[in-house]
Amino acid sequence: MTEAAMPALAAGETDVALLDVSGVTKTFHVPRGASGRNRLRALDGVDLRLGHGETLGLVGESGCGKSTLARVLLMLERPDQGSVRFEGVDPFALRGKELLRWRRRVQMVFQDPFASLNARLCAEDIVGEPWRTHRDLVPVKERGRRVAELLDMVGLRASDARRYPQELSGGQRQRLGIARALALEPDVIVCDEPVSALDLSVQAQVLNLLTDLQERLGVSYVFISHDLSVVRHVADRVSVMYLGKVVETGPTRQVFDHPRHPYTAALMSAAPVLDVTGGARRERILLKGEVPSPLDPPSGCRFRTRCWRAQDVCAEVVPPLESSGDEPLHGAACHFPLQEVRGA
Repeated sequence: MTEAAMPALAAGETDVALLDVSGVTKTFHVPRGASGRNRLRALDGVDLRLGHGETLGLVGESGCGKSTLARVLLMLERPDQGSVRFEGVDPFALRGKELLRWRRRVQMVFQDPFASLNARLCAEDIVGEPWRTHRDLVPVKERGRRVAELLDMVGLRASDARRYPQELSGGQRQRLGIARALALEPDVIVCDEPVSALDLSVQAQVLNLLTDLQERLGVSYVFISHDLSVVRHVADRVSVMYLGKVVETGPTRQVFDHPRHPYTAALMSAAPVLDVTGGARRERILLKGEVPSPLDPPSGCRFRTRCWRAQDVCAEVVPPLESSGDEPLHGAACHFPLQEVRGA
């Protein structure tokens, strides 16, 4: 992404982003299939930036690299190339106690609130389990009180402390997972489809909880979801991924209302919209073909095989992620961005 397209930090913040990812690639070796290839490039030159107290939404089809990127941010995978900086520090270069202290600062809320919790532990033991590793964070004598505070913070009752995950509802389990993530007082929480397994009414409650916690604690979120309506509700900025690349990024309202990349426009056209005004309906964009195999992605622009605007240059040159002059924070990796059509 060019310097002009990199999102600016909010007013009052330092020049160093909380989280800065630049040119990250990650390749996995898989058994050879019909294509004869065994190198799957899950991430290919990914850039993103996360500010203090900000929510960055990651959207895209299954297999586009969202979860792999989350694993890189959590240091569960080491990138092949590129850099990850946390307030200017490379966490992959840390060792010993410095690495242990860093691991407190980035935590995870998982998609399945049952599978991610130990069914053999009650709620208070689940919340306090991270302190067995990070022993100096909360004194032993204070842990009971701190567990009670965290349960209350996420909307659980004191009586829930002795209950096991199988005794809780789906929403209560996810609240418990959030409390466990908060136990280490993180700066960043990676939320991987955190409400997709919940009923709609419970989804709204959990999303409101995450928003309230952000306002109260100043925590930042990387929010991964297939549900565009959820992302629009919670995210300050959005990055759209396709086959291991970020194809568009910018403020949420701009990306949703004025997409510049054809793939983003197709995604937004598929999202259901409640129209109570009787106005003109948004045109549905139907993409041709199937998503190419990440084992053998197209040359040039990876979206060109499904794009109705593709031309010869799209097969030859990888489009850079660039912003336009009138929208410096809104970047798209496209040789023929849709903004040019609207401005014509």
